[in-house]
Amino acid sequence: VQLQASGGGLVQAGGSLRLACAVSGSTSSGFTAGWFRQAPGKAREFVALIRWSGGSTLLAEAAKGRFTISRDSAKNTFYLQMNSLKPEDTAVYYCVAHSSRVIWSSAANPTAYGYWGQGTLVTVSS
Repeated sequence: VQLQASGGGLVQAGGSLRLACAVSGSTSSGFTAGWFRQAPGKAREFVALIRWSGGSTLLAEAAKGRFTISRDSAKNTFYLQMNSLKPEDTAVYYCVAHSSRVIWSSAANPTAYGYWGQGTLVTVSS
């Protein structure tokens, strides 16, 4: 499985961006996809997760109410819609995936994911 992230850029506070991650490979039953981010000088942080089959999602507290994760099975692509962006959302955003089910309690653990995209930079100006 290969992941290709896109959609980052510079946006003003309060604005919106949509990140996309194209998946090359199988998204068969159990496939789990998500997003992490890493701000300068900080550890990687879980943002959101989606189970490909069924579409159930999990969002980090910092993302709730502002971010939405979704997937388009026909395009083998998943998305992170980010609204009401804040300067503290500035980070490199990484799309991640795993070929089997990631349980909710492990969602925030970067080692739970076997595949990582290259990262896309999101900069939110104040």
